[in-house]
Amino acid sequence: MLYQISNGCVAFADNTVLEHINFEIRNTEKIAIVGRNGCGKTTLLKLISGEVDLTKRDSDEDVFIAKSGRPEIGYLRQIAFDDINLPMEKEVRKAFAHIENMKAEIDRLASELEYDHSEQKVKSYTNLMDNFEAIGGYFYEKEYEVLIQKFGFSEEDKKKPLSEFSGGQQTKIAFIKLLLSKPDILLLDEPTNHLDVETIEWLEGYIKNYPKAVVVVSHDRMFLDNIVDVVYEIEHHTARRYPGNYTNFVKRKQELYDKQLKDYKAQQKEIERLETIAIKFKNKPTKASMAQSKLKAIEHMDKIEKPDAFDTKTFHANFKPLMETGNDVLFVKDLEIGYDRPLSTVSIDIKKGDKVGILGGNGLGKSTFLKTIINEIPALSGSYKYGVNVQIGYFDQQMAMYTSEKQVIDDLWDEFPNLTQTQVRNLLGAFLFSGDDVFKKVSMLSGGEKVRLALCKIFKRQPNVLILDEPTNHMDIVGKETLEAMLKEFPGTLIFVSHDRYFVKQVSNKLLVFENGTTKEYRFGYDDYMEQVAKQREANGDMVKFSGKGTSDVKPVKEKDAEEVMTAAKSSYNFGKEKSKLERRLKKVEDALHDKETKTDELKDMLADPAIQSDYIKLGEIQAQIDELEMEILEDMEEWENISTELEQYQ
Repeated sequence: MLYQISNGCVAFADNTVLEHINFEIRNTEKIAIVGRNGCGKTTLLKLISGEVDLTKRDSDEDVFIAKSGRPEIGYLRQIAFDDINLPMEKEVRKAFAHIENMKAEIDRLASELEYDHSEQKVKSYTNLMDNFEAIGGYFYEKEYEVLIQKFGFSEEDKKKPLSEFSGGQQTKIAFIKLLLSKPDILLLDEPTNHLDVETIEWLEGYIKNYPKAVVVVSHDRMFLDNIVDVVYEIEHHTARRYPGNYTNFVKRKQELYDKQLKDYKAQQKEIERLETIAIKFKNKPTKASMAQSKLKAIEHMDKIEKPDAFDTKTFHANFKPLMETGNDVLFVKDLEIGYDRPLSTVSIDIKKGDKVGILGGNGLGKSTFLKTIINEIPALSGSYKYGVNVQIGYFDQQMAMYTSEKQVIDDLWDEFPNLTQTQVRNLLGAFLFSGDDVFKKVSMLSGGEKVRLALCKIFKRQPNVLILDEPTNHMDIVGKETLEAMLKEFPGTLIFVSHDRYFVKQVSNKLLVFENGTTKEYRFGYDDYMEQVAKQREANGDMVKFSGKGTSDVKPVKEKDAEEVMTAAKSSYNFGKEKSKLERRLKKVEDALHDKETKTDELKDMLADPAIQSDYIKLGEIQAQIDELEMEILEDMEEWENISTELEQYQ
């Protein structure tokens, strides 16, 4: 047992957030904490990290937190860098301080081994090398580069001071530093927020292969399905453990509820039967003892509690469009989108009833495309045309940032002045604004509440085409499931952007994917897209997944003389066979280097071709290919050097 909470309780003043919490982290488990917004998930993370203390209780229960050894706990707290003028590279590399200190010690010992071959010196060096390997010393530089790249930072960004990055970028930098520090228990609160699909998929592989324990709070169901093996649900202030991933948790929870409810009803029926007998015969002298025995049987029963109903309170809206569109809803032809420069070119023909999900990396033009087709920003070139009777309902991420000093009821009423107060209250009630909630100021609402208010207004107008940009941000899982059901039943046409792959898979029947200046349509939805991606990766040979220890299986560079001492200290093996193997690997790397360098030269010649000098999209695509090849060449050169160093030791 790595970490344990027994009968934990957390309360702030008179508000009890968590009680009777029994929580365990075992070995390298990947644990999810799920529950409704405000149920106490983040509070539980803070309790584990030590930011929040257990509330003292007067009961006889054993209340404690137990740890095995002194596990290091890493938690992405509110950003607080010591020096915001420090370059990003120096801040992130603080996570490697212990590794770099050990590396310096290895270098020192290697120098001493040149003239001191004592058994004690060799043993010290060997032990240090083993420890260095165990903590990932041979891979940390590679892992550092991969994380910087995967989180969207460039080589130039490494030199920038932290103060020049936005709040979201600073969060990513802190996240990178946390991952590289390799704590024994890694605590993550909504780690997929603001990450694009490609980065989320990579992060899944990283966490799945992380060699230590992970506890994650997330509303991303596909992410949880792919990484966790235990789920704790917080409901009614307490937590319950379910082995398996998120899908298994949903199934198991329903099964347990059904069984407990069935057993409860059966016991209540038996109690009622025994009580009826006791009441019927208690006043008859010959039957009094029998009646008494029935009452005692009831007293001695292990009472089965009636299971608490699931907390499924959510918004609802059964609406139909005011009118139907024609079969042709939106025709987009060579639409070049962007601001000061083109981001992408889009062509798509959307028909009545289509539900088009839009995926792609950050900054590639997804939201820009939506803003263009609602005429919020002008197109750079190309065209788009709507069919007849199209009425648009538009939602964007900024609506969750909307602020006003109006009360919620007045904010809605001002947009629909012909409604009666009862109609306004009923409309708000359908979106979970009831009682005094309707008198809250809009500026005081949470992100999730602002999203519900915006959706309430949109659905009231009964449009026949919904254009939604990240509608599930700030929603818990029940809210997402509710919106999924509403949109699947929506008889009109839907165009939406989302990073939630599960949501996209459930709702869309077509996909539009943005990739480096181009878009591609997948006419059969998310499964079609994943099938094509898998085929492409297999064709490219890109099937190696990133692991917590690094991406390279190349043996690291070692000091020549030190390697000889270590080799002499170890048992002998087949030198000829190993040398031959290394020579084959070296030839393979040299051939790959030659091919990539030739291809790079050809692409650079294309950049100088006057025929494409004015085609910025083509130039961008060629430059992207060159950048990718040059990164691969650097990796191949590093591998060539490593193999060459090893071969030298066989000469």
